[in-house]
Amino acid sequence: MEKLNVKALAIAFGITWSAGMLLSGWAAMCGWCTGMVDVFSTIYIGFAPSILGGIIGAVWGFADGAIGGVIVALIYNIVTKPKTA
Repeated sequence: MEKLNVKALAIAFGITWSAGMLLSGWAAMCGWCTGMVDVFSTIYIGFAPSILGGIIGAVWGFADGAIGGVIVALIYNIVTKPKTA
């Protein structure tokens, strides 16, 4: 099996989670996703249903998503390591 590129997966997870946090923070200004924003604002300092809060959440989300991507890629590469004969 092919190995995963750790850096690429970290960036992909970071961008995906960052976009989700940004959009949910901005959507909460209109009354959508307010429960999710309330929960995540206890984890991510500065995340709030506002323009700036969404951007702060996106920064936190990128960092968190990138760390998650690194962990997933490393575990996948360890588990799928080819066995030598």
